[in-house]
Amino acid sequence: MYRRQLLTTATLGTAAALLLPGRTAWAAAKVRLDAAKIAKYKVRLPIPGAMPAVSRKGDTDVYRIAVRQLRRQVLPPGMPKTTVWGYGAIGHSASFGYPACTIEATVDRPVQVTWANELYDKDGHFRPHLFAVDPTLHWANPAGGKDGRDMGATFTKTPGPYKGPVPIVTHVHGAHTGEESDGHPSAWTLPAAKNLPKGYAATGTLHDVYRDRAKQQGSTWEAGTTVCRYTNDQEPGTLWYHDHSLGMTRLNVYAGPVGFYLLRGGDTDLPAGVLPGPAPEPGDKDGTDHYELPLIIQDRSFHTDGSLYYPGSRAEFFDHFSGPYVPDSDMAPMWNPGFAGDTMVVNGATWPRVPVEPRRYRLRLLNACNSRTLILKIASAATGARPAPAAVPFWQIGADGGYLAKPVRLDQLLLASGERADVIVDFSGVYAGTPLFLINEGPDGPFAGGQLGTAYQAADPATTGQVLRFDVQSLKGKDTTVPADQLSLPKVAASPASTVTRRVMLDELDSAVLTGVGGRVAMLGTVSTDRKQKPLHWHDDATETPTAGDTETWEILNFTDHAHPVHLHQVQFEVLDRNVFLQKPRPAEPTESGRKDTVLTYPGEVTRIKATFDLPGQYVWHCHILEHEDNEMMRPLTVTPRP
Repeated sequence: MYRRQLLTTATLGTAAALLLPGRTAWAAAKVRLDAAKIAKYKVRLPIPGAMPAVSRKGDTDVYRIAVRQLRRQVLPPGMPKTTVWGYGAIGHSASFGYPACTIEATVDRPVQVTWANELYDKDGHFRPHLFAVDPTLHWANPAGGKDGRDMGATFTKTPGPYKGPVPIVTHVHGAHTGEESDGHPSAWTLPAAKNLPKGYAATGTLHDVYRDRAKQQGSTWEAGTTVCRYTNDQEPGTLWYHDHSLGMTRLNVYAGPVGFYLLRGGDTDLPAGVLPGPAPEPGDKDGTDHYELPLIIQDRSFHTDGSLYYPGSRAEFFDHFSGPYVPDSDMAPMWNPGFAGDTMVVNGATWPRVPVEPRRYRLRLLNACNSRTLILKIASAATGARPAPAAVPFWQIGADGGYLAKPVRLDQLLLASGERADVIVDFSGVYAGTPLFLINEGPDGPFAGGQLGTAYQAADPATTGQVLRFDVQSLKGKDTTVPADQLSLPKVAASPASTVTRRVMLDELDSAVLTGVGGRVAMLGTVSTDRKQKPLHWHDDATETPTAGDTETWEILNFTDHAHPVHLHQVQFEVLDRNVFLQKPRPAEPTESGRKDTVLTYPGEVTRIKATFDLPGQYVWHCHILEHEDNEMMRPLTVTPRP
């Protein structure tokens, strides 16, 4: 539902007003940077450190973490710096970065985080968004005040982008936590800026509910903050955190605030020394050798002044549709149905290089792209014909929520947006001085499954088909970790028997007003037993309402023409199987034998998952293509208390 074609220039504008009526673009022209002109492998891979804590005493790790606007060297040195947003520990200015430091957590040891929205300048005045916020969507809408927040506004003519203070709410993706700490899209807060416009709602609907509940329990939240508690009562796994504000997640995440949340320890983790390590730890000195590497992979586009490019109108990117919009059609003027950047960024640097020794490494991989599906491979050449032969395999040992049933050898690794993989890569058979390349053979457009060369074409080998370079150097010491093919992984616990089956669906709708105009909205919904489809909006009454303690099977029917990663909050689920409509099921992939919170659903197929919902409260489920999530492809998931 998105295309690779990009305009060579984007029309951008000023922040003269909070809403610029009748304008869908900004005023000052900026020139797009040609990705082919960005030098590759000039910068050593940045390694996010461990997030500094306020306290690790007692039974809880306590953090105070803010999101701020930063200037960082994302492009190679000698090119302009880039304005981004990033998380960091309050009181530790060096910890603020893009991406953020890793929150290191321990199974069954709670973490408490005070999340602060500090998107204001040195004078305390709010910072407007870096990108064009489409106010015609169903979104946070602070300008609507308390009565109009968290819903779509009504316009009589096409508005310009919202330029007011930015809502932020942080979601720890994959966390099993109470509703007040889940990062619900309606639990946002504005920064505690001096110049918040009169009449604006400073907080989202559910933020007020959770703040008042906390106050009744003796806890007072400061303005511009949210206090969350993560019990970490789940398996060790590769979690991550990011913004989740209603109707603008795609824009907020694209600006930069993401980081890993790695959960370790407990009875179901492997003993120290079995897997490669160490990972970055608090207090690490410069030059510390790490054999566990976090890799946050994103696609971005830039202007020649170093600023990030994200399309400010439908006319710029998807299908160049230039209207009519409000009031003569049902098309959103600034929203695009998907986005593919032309530059690969890893840990906040474009096409970095990383020195490795001829030994085993543990890689924690996250696809943090807005829309792009990655198909990763380690090859001996950066360019050349695709598919390329694999030079070194991956051994996948874990997925989103924990370890797999057994290690899986892979020549290529598929990751949809929001998915993670825990892998071992063994460089011990590679001579020192040899360069190897992490390449991407996924498409530059929508992914629908199938074979490379027939069902889809690989990403451009000159740009988005390359990710990073491994530079194999001399071995510094003996590798005493266990070879991946000899690993015995912790047993994956059996999930309870299912007592309820739900049939839900994904679909995309064209304009109901204009003939031949597609990609109006992406939706979820229900399917009846006689296969009647019922697309539903975000604001429609909840239909996914499990009772706390129930285990349910969800049959997810994809009626679109491409794949969608589907994410459920609160739970880590079991992937059961997939089948083409009315045909014999095929089992889950070996890489899905552990617990997942995000599953790729293919077009024309039914994907079945099984989940236990044990915490009552208001949650959500949605497509993790962020552009889809922001325009109706998200639904309430309301877990009701057991009578």
